[in-house]
This record gives sequence, C-alpha cells and structure tokens, in this order.
Amino acid sequence: MTALADAQAAVLGAVTRLVPATVSRADALGLALADDVFATEPVPPFANTAMDGYAVRAADTAGATAAAPVRLAVVGELPAGRAPTVALGAGQAIRIMTGAPMPDGADAIVMVERTARDGDDGVLVHHQADVGDHVRAAGGDLRPGQLVFPAGTVLGPAHLGVLASLDVATVWAVPRARVGVLSTGDELVETGALEPGKIRDANRPMLLALLARAGVDVVDLGIARDNEERMIATLEDALARCDAVITSGGVSVGDYDFVNVALERIAGDDPDARIDWYQVAIKPAKPLVFGVVRGTPVFGLPGNPVSSLVSFELFARPALLQMMGHPARFRPEVTARAAHPMRRRPDGKLHLDRVRVRVEGGRYVAASTGAQDSNVLSATAAANGLALLPDGDGVDAGDDVCVMLIDAVPDH
Repeated sequence: MTALADAQAAVLGAVTRLVPATVSRADALGLALADDVFATEPVPPFANTAMDGYAVRAADTAGATAAAPVRLAVVGELPAGRAPTVALGAGQAIRIMTGAPMPDGADAIVMVERTARDGDDGVLVHHQADVGDHVRAAGGDLRPGQLVFPAGTVLGPAHLGVLASLDVATVWAVPRARVGVLSTGDELVETGALEPGKIRDANRPMLLALLARAGVDVVDLGIARDNEERMIATLEDALARCDAVITSGGVSVGDYDFVNVALERIAGDDPDARIDWYQVAIKPAKPLVFGVVRGTPVFGLPGNPVSSLVSFELFARPALLQMMGHPARFRPEVTARAAHPMRRRPDGKLHLDRVRVRVEGGRYVAASTGAQDSNVLSATAAANGLALLPDGDGVDAGDDVCVMLIDAVPDH
C-alpha cells in the first residue's frame, strides 16, 4: 500500500497551474490573482467626514462642554456627493454629511450628537474637538503605488469591493478549472423506481456539488455503462473539453472495472501520458486511479459513496485548487477532544471517521455521526469533519484527536 502523503505528493507533482488570463472583475470571485495589484490612485480620493455633524476648526471649540457650549456660526451645508463651495473662517461651522469632502479651513468634525442647533444660523458645540476628529484622510486607505493584493490572493467579496474603489475592471488571474464528472456502472439509474440490482446514482450529484463549492466550472458527463468502447468514447469526449475529469466507480480490480483500461487505451504509446493505480493506506477510499492523459488530469475515485467523497477531499480537491493557483489547497486540521471512544483495529491504514465538531468550553469537541461503513452516506450528511485515526486501537473519550474540517464549525 502507498502512504497517504506519498500518494498526495505524486498527484500534486503531476498537476500544473492553468494558464492565467484577463478576467473581468465581475467574474473574478474565488479566483487567484496571477500578478500583483497596485493602487493607481488614492483611496479615499479626498479628505472626507466619517460622521454626520459639523465641520469646524478644532481651535474654535476649545473648552466646549455640555455645560458651557461654544457657539459657532453656520455658514453652509454640505451633503455627500457635492464639492465644497464655502471656505471655513474663524468661529464658523458647516453642516456636513457622512462622506462629504472636508471644506477648506476645516480640520475636524464634531458629531451631530454633540451639538444643538441655535436658531437658523448658529450651532452650540458641546464637545471640544481635536484636529483630525472623524476625518478620513485622502489616501488613508490606499496610496498610489501601494501594493494592494499580491499574486496568489484568492479574491473574495471585499477584495472585489477594493478593486472597484480603484476602478480596476479586469485582473490577471488563474481561470476556473472546467471539470467533468462521470459516474460509471450498469447498476446506476438517475431516478425513478428501482429494478432488481439497480441503485440510484448518488455520487455524481454529490461530486458536482463538492466541485461547485470548490469554485470550479462543472460539466455533468452523466453515467457511463460497463462497456469498454463506450467508456473510451465518453472519456475521449471529456478529455477534449475539460481541464480535469473525475470518474466515480470502476477503479478496482473487478472484471467490469473499465476506467483504468479505457485510459490506458486512450493513452496508447504517448510518452507523456501516465496512469497510476494506487492502493492508498487509508480507510475508506483505498483504491485510486490517477492519470494525466492528453495533458488532462483524471481522477478515478472509488464507487462507494463515502470513499468517493473522502478520495475527492484528499486528492482531487487539493489538485484542482493547485491548478487554479490557490495557495491553500488542503482542508484545515484542528485538535479536538473525543466526545466518546473512537475504536478501530490495527490494519496498517489511517482511518478517517466522519464526525461532527462543535465548540464546547472554548475548545473543539468531536463526536461520531454514525456507522462508518463506506456505503453509509447518511452519516456523512451530518459530518463537518473527518477524524484522523492513526494505525492502532483508536482513542478514548477525552483524548485529543486530529480532525480535518470539511465544513464550518458552529460556535455553540
């Protein structure tokens, strides 16, 4: 058997980054930048107020208190979106709204809550202002020439907002991988009543959803029957139009397991092609076929649903993120307290048990979600982590256990 780390290293070592391209900001969510982004202008572009209130000269408010307010003459009003037309003189104030430019002569803002209007042309200031109070300086967020985001940054909603503030309409980024998903097997049906010996295809919808969550463009390749020629035709079509292909089932050593046979025939005598069949020292998800055929990575995942999911998380997802230039490829791991004994038998493998992780008393706690058989997908629906149990007898209640998080952890 192949150690998990060795199998992962072999897969990642064979996968190359997609060619970067110019991408519109609107389509860049979740993409990794392929080049640094620098500011070409200041943000904000001008000094402006962070509060509704009055623009003042701080010196004119010296000694102001609620008991002994200072009266200033109101000489104008300035809403956001308008340029100042009145300069502020000694003993004067201008009513100003959040985001409006600072008028000439003003060096501070007094919040409206600390003032009271005094007639039509005056305001009583109940608080002494300091220079710079509630003023956003020009370039206070970003200065021209400043590095905004380095290459490798994965763009989230806030990143896109920053780019918009700089009027950056396009970015140089690694595009989304186009990934095809194929289920294999004569026993599979899409929907409807089941005839004897038939089961519904759960793997493909699950894998399509996992891929969508990983930020790739998904291609549903349907179901390929246990026929070598049909398998070859389906895979050839997938290789021609996808950046990567994921198959489910047909990767073991049975007489009707055609995935690796079909890939070998497609590869022919191409010296650049590779097709590797692994027995990885893990449970579930021991069998794995990985190949690069016609320059396209192919992941042959096991047919049992839980094995398919685990194999995706350990091999396909990290490789696809690497293809898309993401610096963080593996799921985070945390140390949790076992809520109960998690037993296993020594067999030379790393066991990955489905668990539910929660926060209790300021630390992570992990509890099994049910039966751990590789065909029991229902227990996986409640899981947000995989407990990594090294070869041995498992852990006792209260022991530390390493957990790979596959979903969010609730904070209660």
